[in-house]
Amino acid sequence: MPNIQKGADLQTVITTFETTPGTCQDLLDALTDAYAVFISKQPGFIGAGLHVNDAQTRVANYSQWTRREDFQAMLRSDEMRRRNRIIHDMCRSFEPVMYDVTATF
Repeated sequence: MPNIQKGADLQTVITTFETTPGTCQDLLDALTDAYAVFISKQPGFIGAGLHVNDAQTRVANYSQWTRREDFQAMLRSDEMRRRNRIIHDMCRSFEPVMYDVTATF
């Protein structure tokens, strides 16, 4: 389960995907499967959430990892590289960005 807390000793990653209403559900299905089958079983995985806007043109993914290196190792795996090629075809763009939590309210 994600822990949104300033100063937590973990790595937060927010990935945004630009998609279309026609492919949004396919993208959500692919991401859900990736988490259920592969990502959630990787070392250092803590938790994640998927969010979609009302227009179904953007998907945001919030995930947390024990260490930056755990997230990077997952991305470099053959399994995730294969999945990301499929996910890329459903998006105009996507970009994972690592963050530190600086404040909570």
